[in-house]
Amino acid sequence: MAQGAPQPLVSVIVVNYHGADDTITCLRALAEHDYPELELICVDNSDEAARLREAVPQARVIEAGRNSGFAGGCNLGAKHAKGTVLGFLNNDARPAPGWVAAAVAELRAQPRVAAVASKVLDWDGTGTDFVDGGLTWFGMGYKRHAGTPLADVPAAEHEVAKDVLFGTGSAMFVRASVFAELGGFDERFFMFYEDVDLGWRLNLRGWRVRYVPESLAFHRHHATMASVDAPETGRETFLLERNALAALYKNLSDETLARALPAALALAVRRATARGELDATRLDLERGVGPIESGDVAIPRTTLAGLLAIDQFVEQLPSLAEARRAEQAARVRTDADLLPLLRKALEPAYPLPRYLAAHDILVEAFGIEQAFGQRRKILVLTGDALTERMAGPAIRAWNIALALSAEHDVHLITTNPLATPPPAPFRVSAGKHRELEGPIAWADVVVLQGHVLELAPSLKKEHRGKIVVADLYDPMHLELLEQGKGVADDRRAADLAGVTRVLDAQLERGDFFLCASERQRHLWLGHLAALGRLSPRLYDADPTTQSLLAVVPFGLSEQAPARTGPGLRSSLGIGGTDHVVLWAGGVYSWFDPLTLVRAIDTLRRRRGDVRLVFLGMKHPNPEVAEMDIGTRTIRLADSLGLTGKHVYFNEQWVPYHERQNWLLDANCGVTTHYEHVETTFAFRTRVLDYLWAGLPIVTTDGDAFADLVRAERLGVVVPAEDEAALADALEKVLYDEEFAAGCVERIAVVAQRYTWPEVLKPLVEFCRDPRPAADRLPGSADLVKTPAVRGRAMLRRDADLVREYLAAGGPAELARRAGGRALKLVKQRLRRG
Repeated sequence: MAQGAPQPLVSVIVVNYHGADDTITCLRALAEHDYPELELICVDNSDEAARLREAVPQARVIEAGRNSGFAGGCNLGAKHAKGTVLGFLNNDARPAPGWVAAAVAELRAQPRVAAVASKVLDWDGTGTDFVDGGLTWFGMGYKRHAGTPLADVPAAEHEVAKDVLFGTGSAMFVRASVFAELGGFDERFFMFYEDVDLGWRLNLRGWRVRYVPESLAFHRHHATMASVDAPETGRETFLLERNALAALYKNLSDETLARALPAALALAVRRATARGELDATRLDLERGVGPIESGDVAIPRTTLAGLLAIDQFVEQLPSLAEARRAEQAARVRTDADLLPLLRKALEPAYPLPRYLAAHDILVEAFGIEQAFGQRRKILVLTGDALTERMAGPAIRAWNIALALSAEHDVHLITTNPLATPPPAPFRVSAGKHRELEGPIAWADVVVLQGHVLELAPSLKKEHRGKIVVADLYDPMHLELLEQGKGVADDRRAADLAGVTRVLDAQLERGDFFLCASERQRHLWLGHLAALGRLSPRLYDADPTTQSLLAVVPFGLSEQAPARTGPGLRSSLGIGGTDHVVLWAGGVYSWFDPLTLVRAIDTLRRRRGDVRLVFLGMKHPNPEVAEMDIGTRTIRLADSLGLTGKHVYFNEQWVPYHERQNWLLDANCGVTTHYEHVETTFAFRTRVLDYLWAGLPIVTTDGDAFADLVRAERLGVVVPAEDEAALADALEKVLYDEEFAAGCVERIAVVAQRYTWPEVLKPLVEFCRDPRPAADRLPGSADLVKTPAVRGRAMLRRDADLVREYLAAGGPAELARRAGGRALKLVKQRLRRG
């Protein structure tokens, strides 16, 4: 951070309850703290406000009027705070130098971090209070290494910053906007585990909680509690037991809660009876019948606390159920995602023999270990036909689903009515737009392409519970510039505007984007910048933007092609020694098959055995209109007398799983296109089949594959619309055996980089730890804002502006500017109203 850079205002909140001596010590330490922009707020939950104000006049003391607990006191303080960062410090704690500055530095450097957990030591700094948080499967948060001499804790456990599930409420920081978004601490907890619950909720919504050891504080553990209560009363145990169940109920997913909650309730009962050493068989008739005893049985308070906690958890269930619905709707992280932050979820926590025995029984009986390993649910949406004869978008969606299904539960859906897919190790179905809501509600992550987002309005409207991956490998708007040449001008402009809006919607909604090449990456970065998505918050989260926009080319099978049936030679009647040039994809407006046909006409005069085969003229997706370029190509071949002799058109699309038979019959692959903007950013997906089959490539210059062919020497690159150069290039790769063999050898190496498992690695990695984009995290807001200009400074500014406007255009310019400013103020007031 630059020297002298403006710092955010930090409001530190301290809650007092009959602990004025400790509170005054704490507030005085804060008043002398080294952070320059500090607001001190003390919430008095008792009747000591006057004494606190007199002792520390720098602090703003707020009288709660009742004991609202730690959670309620902190929330009340937050409502009065002016800072963009909230600091929470127990009244029996004190900050070390740099406590605030270190936390602020982390929040400013990491826009994805919502809260900073301070390192907390005991009062003299030799013992550990908080250096890491853990959570048991039954909902009890705990401070790992708490009470251990610091010298006995491994340095890696307390000296290194790390992500944690929660920070301790005794010393932590939270972005004020995010704290407000989540409704602050849950006041139902009163005290204990409200910090665990807050951190859990932050993580579920995609935020990070970061332990920062440089943000150091010292704490007299339980000093306040010891002054107003004693362990033997059972009150603390009651709160711990009740609040653990509440946190569990609110934050676990439906699947995990169904297993964990019954087991947690049973375990709470066993914990209660084991704590009080209660004889659980006392009323068991199987032990026999002795003298009738009907008097009351003495129950230790520690046992009663656990039983009453369950009772009061039931009492809170109606309000907790409402909170649960909100948390589950907003979550974007799975229980499995958070498992590493739980540290040791299956740790029993209490060293009581009867309790430990019950713990093992319940973990086994309810399958707790498996419950915390639920697979993530991923929905892949395409608008393309899923059949034996798939085109590029469907092939890509299919392989995305296949790659992700190894680690997640995947459902591939096409909105196309044509859906007769081959067998798959994942669920495949077709659905109209009104049928997508169920699958979307089911999914944790949605991967989509093309126009699909327009068919899912709930997903389009900032659905916070879903991570959206937008596959932008096909720049549709650039294709349409060429494809739409044959329609009326107004219709062409309207179609282009519509497609651009479709892409804008994806770019505005997405959390992660895929593109096919570095060229495309530059295109989409520019588009994101133009839309305002490339914001300071996104940039600060990752200046490389690699975690936002990844290059994921079209891929090819990792299995070498093997013949399974007849290919193009037997199907089309082409001789075994003929030299075959293969056009492996469809024939679209942005391609240039006409120059290719003319080049074949030129070459066949020198080489009579040259043959050109177009693999598929009719697109398998009935919603893709036939394009005029295909008809023109056939007419040209007919007029030159080439059709059926030197040029062959396969009318039907070759089934995807049979294409290798046609590829293996070819001697080289070709793709030709015009020189225009679509070419610059295109990624010719079927060219990858040439790499897969080891075919030397002839391609027109100008696209990403031309760069690859040239750089890796995989064939020949020719200028656009150069018939002679194209004929010469085809002759070289077909008839120069040494050159062709060299191309084949180099293609084998390059092809490994383009296998589906290899190219999809960025998506696979993202789906292992999916989070909302940094600018889409709920509650994001600026930490440092320009201070409002007031008083004399405002008058000086206005006088300078008057002089500037008069100098620029005289009284007329001044009047125009004044009118514009007045209109702006009116609009601002209307918005506020």
